[in-house]
Amino acid sequence: MVWTSALSLERIRRDRQVVTKLAGKQIALFAASDAIYACNNRCPHEGYPLREGTLADDCVLTCNWHGWKFDLRTGDNLLQGDRLRTYPTKIVDGVVWVDVSDPPPAERQAQALANLRNAFSDHEYDRMARELARLQKAEADPLDAVTAAIAWSHDRFRFGMTHAYAATAGWLVLYDRSNDAEARLVCLNEAIGHMAWDCLREPVYPFTADVQRFEPAAFLAAIESQDEGLAVALLRGALEEGWHYSDLEHPLTTAALRHYADFGHSLIYVAHTGRLIDRLGSSIEVPLLLALVRSLVNASREDLIPEFRRYSAALAEWPQIRPGNGSGVPQSGAFLGRSINETMSAALDAATAISAGDLYRALLAASALNLLRYDLRYQERIDNSVAENIGWLDFTHGLTFANAVRLQCGKFPELWPHGLLQMACFVGRNSAFIDGTVTVESWRPADRESFSRDCVSRIMDHGEPDYIHSAHLVKTFLAAEEEIEAGLPDEIEATIMAAVNRYFSEPWKRKHARRTIHQALDFVALED
Repeated sequence: MVWTSALSLERIRRDRQVVTKLAGKQIALFAASDAIYACNNRCPHEGYPLREGTLADDCVLTCNWHGWKFDLRTGDNLLQGDRLRTYPTKIVDGVVWVDVSDPPPAERQAQALANLRNAFSDHEYDRMARELARLQKAEADPLDAVTAAIAWSHDRFRFGMTHAYAATAGWLVLYDRSNDAEARLVCLNEAIGHMAWDCLREPVYPFTADVQRFEPAAFLAAIESQDEGLAVALLRGALEEGWHYSDLEHPLTTAALRHYADFGHSLIYVAHTGRLIDRLGSSIEVPLLLALVRSLVNASREDLIPEFRRYSAALAEWPQIRPGNGSGVPQSGAFLGRSINETMSAALDAATAISAGDLYRALLAASALNLLRYDLRYQERIDNSVAENIGWLDFTHGLTFANAVRLQCGKFPELWPHGLLQMACFVGRNSAFIDGTVTVESWRPADRESFSRDCVSRIMDHGEPDYIHSAHLVKTFLAAEEEIEAGLPDEIEATIMAAVNRYFSEPWKRKHARRTIHQALDFVALED
């Protein structure tokens, strides 16, 4: 303890509420009926002076700006917000002394992490930011907060992994690239905030504790039959035998690509799970894998609905995979403006003549052209059918899914037919909603390097109220960047950059009040 002489007891009792500066800190001193109390003069909410607050007889101090209430005896926030920093006091020969020393770093780190969890539970975005700053000030590794947030959230996602984890993988890429302290905390707060939002007010959905010896075929069958209990028991068996994500990546990727499923989320989540484990370490491997398996079990099977029902038959017709890169790359136009079935047929035809890599690049270009040419009228109309509720995110998934296909099928080439045919499904699905008058040249950035900086700047101060939109900004930008860096013909690179530029620049309609009512009335009118 480091005791510092403050003010006379007489002065404090006379003025009741006074401020003095001790060891560079503004300390507010309050004379209560039973003792003298000291605290930081700045309200931990927004920094307003607590000396101007109201002290009740029960030692409850109210900040008069926003009504936050603190118990001066403990520092507890009676409204469950940030705690107030208080300091021990003693009286010696009529003088009030204050211990202004800081607790050891480990104690401050533990307190900040505990406070962060409280803020996380209620999704208090600004408070989470403050606790992250306090954690950093206490000389902790701020990434410990991300690891903790994964542990706090993984069993509160009812249907398994969400965009929150996939976006976190992207935010951490930007975190590692940045030398700007504020930008780095933006990345962490956005990642943790998204997790908090996705599990807000959700209870724990327990995973079975059962353990069964892992067999890849049994694991795939359990996911196929949507038996979460068995799939998780088999996963636990693998983990008990010392398996890691790298050992499980093949069956996980196979399960993700077995169906045209969940709008591509399954494969995207598999890829980003590996990235998170690589970046944050083995301590998050179990919670991430549990959440991933739950999401694979619950994934919608879109190849079972009429518009994609030909998928299984087309997959069975797929020719043997051609090795190498070949030279006969089909033009992306061969896949545009066609129905889903026609696009799958075009992909099948191309697969008989060219390599998987060449076909991949052609379908990637087609997906980028679709994103570039999204017809904004579909987001403005109020008389759309439900099937026409198409927005920007439907188009960005073509690009982010393509990125996951290249990563995962590059590791497991026998899965190329699944990935390529599902890319064709995306292209055919989106081709009906494009504006053919939009050109690459009208949206092509002049300089890739400055465009990249502009995109990151937009992401860091995105202004999007919904995490789903900021998540797609991050994921789409990084997926496009990775595809370009992997090596593409100039025309495909130009198309991807133009598509991302338009996506980042054009307006988004985030809520459809009139359309929702229009569709609700139509729906109810047809009910029996």
